[in-house]
Amino acid sequence: MTTLEIKLSDALAKRAQAAGLLSSESIEKLLADALRTKAYDEFLCVAERVEVAGIVPLSEEEIEAEIQAYRIERRGTQR
Repeated sequence: MTTLEIKLSDALAKRAQAAGLLSSESIEKLLADALRTKAYDEFLCVAERVEVAGIVPLSEEEIEAEIQAYRIERRGTQR
């Protein structure tokens, strides 16, 4: 478990406290939500670059074949 110390303006701290956002559970949820949003935004950025580059999307069969090939390769390197 990690302990954080943050500095907030008094006005913001009062509003956040009144909204129930300063508990460990609330802050953990806020950070988890922010990380999911960031990951999604990064995914969309990559998707846009792929589209602009004119890369043809893989079919479901091609995706499955890539997954299977990766798994086989990974099993071979774990021995």
